[in-house]
Amino acid sequence: MTDEAFSIDKRPLRDLLRQVEEGRAQLPEFQRGWVWPHPNITALLASVSQGFPVGTVMTLQAGGDVRFKHRPIEGATPPLGTEPETLVLDGQQRLTSLFQSIKLGTPVVTQDVRKHRVTGWFYVDMRAVLDEQTDREDAIRFLPEDRIVKNFRGEVLHDYSTREKEYEAHLFPLSSVLDPYDWRRGFEEHWWDRDKESLRVWRRFEERFVMNFDRYQVPVISLGKNTARQAVCQVFENVNTGGVSLTVFELLTATFAADEFDLRRHWEKEVKASWHAPEYRIIKDVSNTDFLQSVTLLATSARRDDAVARGVAEDRLPRIGCKRKDMLELRLDEYERFAPLVVQGFKRAAKFLHQQFVFDTRFLPYGTQLIPLAAILALAGEDAQSAGAQHKLARWYWCGVFGELYGGSTETRFSHDLPDVVGWIRGTSGEPRTIEAAEFAPSRLLTLRTRNSAAYKGIYALLLKAGAMDWRTGEKAEITGYFDESIDIHHIFPKVWCETAGKDPARYNSIVNKTPLTARTNRIIGGNAPSDYLVKLARSAESTPEVVHGHIRSHLVAPELMALDDFPAFFAARKAALLARVSSEMGKVIVDDGADTVALEEVGVDIDAEELAEAV
Repeated sequence: MTDEAFSIDKRPLRDLLRQVEEGRAQLPEFQRGWVWPHPNITALLASVSQGFPVGTVMTLQAGGDVRFKHRPIEGATPPLGTEPETLVLDGQQRLTSLFQSIKLGTPVVTQDVRKHRVTGWFYVDMRAVLDEQTDREDAIRFLPEDRIVKNFRGEVLHDYSTREKEYEAHLFPLSSVLDPYDWRRGFEEHWWDRDKESLRVWRRFEERFVMNFDRYQVPVISLGKNTARQAVCQVFENVNTGGVSLTVFELLTATFAADEFDLRRHWEKEVKASWHAPEYRIIKDVSNTDFLQSVTLLATSARRDDAVARGVAEDRLPRIGCKRKDMLELRLDEYERFAPLVVQGFKRAAKFLHQQFVFDTRFLPYGTQLIPLAAILALAGEDAQSAGAQHKLARWYWCGVFGELYGGSTETRFSHDLPDVVGWIRGTSGEPRTIEAAEFAPSRLLTLRTRNSAAYKGIYALLLKAGAMDWRTGEKAEITGYFDESIDIHHIFPKVWCETAGKDPARYNSIVNKTPLTARTNRIIGGNAPSDYLVKLARSAESTPEVVHGHIRSHLVAPELMALDDFPAFFAARKAALLARVSSEMGKVIVDDGADTVALEEVGVDIDAEELAEAV
C-alpha cells in the first residue's frame, strides 16, 4: 500500500480472517472489548450467507510516526511479538464475530440477550436454508458447547454431539464453512447408500449458502501510515458504530503505551491517589481529561517560550491551548515533565478554594475553572503564594464566577488565562482579559433562584466568607459540616408569609431573600412573620434579641427591617449588601439601577447597605 491519505478496495473475507489469525491485522489498544450477543452474530452470518453487505471495515496502516499499542483480535493467538501490518479502526465487532464463529474452530464465548455469558457453536439447518418460506436468521442456530440441547429440567431434547448426529439432523457447523471438505465427505459417505435426496440437498445447500462465504468480498477503507493522530481520533469517532465516543485519554493511553508508559495506571495510582486526603475533596471530581488539559496548557506554554527564546517571529509562534487537537499532540516527555507540577497545582487550587470558603463539590461554582487555576498555580509556583498574588488570583477567580464566563466553550479562555494571570502575578502584564470581560448586572440577583448557577453558588461562598453564623446558636459554619443534611437554603421572609402578603414571587424566591439555615432554625421560622420568629429565635437561643440580631447581620441581612416586617426595605438593603460584597470581590464598581433604594429612604431606620456589607 502507498502512503496516500486513504484507499478503498474490496478484499475476500477469507483473506481478512487469515490476517486476523496470523496477527497481521490487530486492534489499537483504545478499541474496547468485543461485546456482541449471539443474536447479533446470527444476523451477521445470515447477511453474509445471502451476499448482503455488512458495512465497511476501516484500517490504519501500521508503521507510521504515530504509534499505538496493539493487541490481537479476541481469540487470535499469533506468535508472541508479531507486529501488525494494519490496525482495525472500524469493524472490530463484525470481524471478531466472524473470526470466532467461522474461523477459530473453538466454541464461541459470547452473551445472550440478557448479557449473560454463554458459550457455544453456530450451526445452520440445511433444509431450512432451502425452504423459501424460512427466514435465513431462523435457519441459523446457536447450540451449547456440548452440542446437547436440554430443557429447563435438564432433560435432553436434541443431541448433536457427534458428526453422525449432525449428518442425521442435516445441521452444518459454521466453523467448517470456509473449509467444508472434510464435513462434506463425511456427510456424503453417511448418506451415499441410504438417501440420494440428502446428497442433492447438500449440493443445493453448498451453492446457496457455503459458496457465498467463499466468494464474499468486504469493502475496506485503508488509511495511510502518515495519518495524523488527531485525524485517526476523528475518523474513529465518525465511523464508530458502538455509540461511545473515544476520549483523548484513551487515545493517549494507547499512544504512550507504545513507549511502555501506562497512562491509566499513572492517573489512578500517582495522580488521583495523591488527592485522597479529606482536605482535597473539592478536587475529587477532576477527570483525567481535565488533568490532561492542565498539563497541555503548560506544555504548549513551554513550546511557545522556547520558540520566543529562539527568536521565532510573532506570527509563527505556537499557540497556547488545550483543545482536543492540542492534547492529542502532547508528547510523552512533555507529560512526564509537567504532570507532577500539575498535581501540585491542583493541590494548591484546593487550598485556594478553601480560602475562598468553597469546600464541597456540590457548591463549586465552576468545575471547569479548576483547569486554568491549577495550571496557573503550577506555572507561577512560589510567585503565586504571596498575599498580593493571592489577592490578584482571587479577583480573577471571582470575576470568572460572577461574570459567569466558564459555562460554555472555555478552551480559548483557558489559553488566555494562563499567560494573562501568571504575567499579572509576576508584574509583567496588566489585568487579565477575564477580569476585563467580567460584568455583573444587579438585576442578575433577581434571577438567581436555584443552586444550579455558578453565581448562586458564588453568593453563598461569599456569605460563608463573610462569617455567616447560625441564627440560633451563633456557631460559625465549619468547613467539615456546614453543608450537611441538616442545613439547607431557606427563605428569610417565609414563602407562605410572602404569598399571603401578596409579594412578587420573582423577588421573594430570588437569592436576595434566601440564606443557609439549619433545619431546626427553619422550623422555628415556619411560615411566621419575621417580627414574630425573631422573638421565638431569641427565646430558643436563651439569649437577647440584640445577640440574635448580630447573628443575622452575619448573613448580610438587616434585622431592624425584619422586625418591621418591611419586605421592600429589607430586600433593598440585602440586595445592596450582596452587590457591595460582589463588587469588592471582583474589584469592580457595580452601580444599581436605584429601583429598590426608594424603599430604604422611606423607612425611618438608618441602614447603610455598604456598612452592613462590611459590618463583619
